[in-house]
Amino acid sequence: MSEKWNTRTALVHGGTRRSQYGEVSEAIFLTQGFVYDSAEAAEARFVEAGADEFIYARYGNPTVAMFEERIARLEGAEDAFATASGMAAVNAALMSCLRAGDHVVAARALFGSCLYILEDLLPRFGVEVTFVDGTDLDQWRAAIRPDTTAIFFESTANPTLEVIDIRVVADIAHEHGALVIVDNVFATPVFSRAISLGADVVVYSATKHIDGQGRALGGVVLGTRDFIRKTVEPYMKHTGGAMSPFTAWIMLKGLETIDLRVRAQAASTLKLAEALEGHPKLARVLYPGLPTHLQNALVKAQTGSGGTVVSLDLAGGQGAAFRFLNALEIAVISNNLGDAKSIATHPATTTHQRLTEDQRAALGITPGLIRFSVGLEDPDDLIADVMAALDRA
Repeated sequence: MSEKWNTRTALVHGGTRRSQYGEVSEAIFLTQGFVYDSAEAAEARFVEAGADEFIYARYGNPTVAMFEERIARLEGAEDAFATASGMAAVNAALMSCLRAGDHVVAARALFGSCLYILEDLLPRFGVEVTFVDGTDLDQWRAAIRPDTTAIFFESTANPTLEVIDIRVVADIAHEHGALVIVDNVFATPVFSRAISLGADVVVYSATKHIDGQGRALGGVVLGTRDFIRKTVEPYMKHTGGAMSPFTAWIMLKGLETIDLRVRAQAASTLKLAEALEGHPKLARVLYPGLPTHLQNALVKAQTGSGGTVVSLDLAGGQGAAFRFLNALEIAVISNNLGDAKSIATHPATTTHQRLTEDQRAALGITPGLIRFSVGLEDPDDLIADVMAALDRA
């Protein structure tokens, strides 16, 4: 792959491996293992596999390797390891590098399953976790200790869309030698500048914008070659959370169009947010791309875009939120995001349902909050659909 290629070219051609048949579309290598020319060749490969040599599908696969190389090129990372789901990627990034006695600092505004790993799972194994308000830099400074091993946060919080200053938080962490792990789903690989801003490890749920069409679960961990191959890969080899070849092929197809899709979605999201701002039935319109958003300047510097999700806080609470959801005709009610179809989610009763009422209140997840992931539909049709649903809320 040429380093001179611009992004869209690399997303179509990057990492391509062709078999002896010279196929145009990437091949799906549906095999659990690989044949060696001799016993000596098998021994040599188990000692150290070459860059284009494979042993077992749990360790690596040509189709999966194509996806890893292509997404690493997009993110600006040295390497990547593809996983079975986004949560498998979060788990791998954290569990592979932590051990009993380590200390982690994490932003408190996290997806429910991420909170489970940090609140319930890691402490079982002797890892201490401190939670902070990720937007308060003084809280990061106070919480990070000389023995802090890693920090973890969503660059844009789900679902309240608070934005964390990656560069400053990374600088604070690096002063103490801590690894900076960023869940960057809402920023998307298209707008991400996380590694150049100081992130050591970036995690994505590939289920979201990378597939972007609701077809498959997947995840990916990106970082330095040493971290991916010496820390993440051994952990994943022996715990079995690898991405399937068929899923990797789907993700490769998604990467071919991700730049076009995400930029169109973000433009539509801004248009929808502008149309809804000040609506009498909305207590808040949360969208980092709006000039009125408190962190709009940070967003412009960090990603250059407000992203593909807008959150709407209906003044009438859960009753109004449910009436709104049930009145939508274009957007579907589901719990994914980053899809070609617009998706509306009620976090308090779905994705963040396991949190207590007080925890949700502290995070700004009110009974009336709707997370609205904008798809590829005509933005004027979406605006009309949302406005009509608000009338019925």
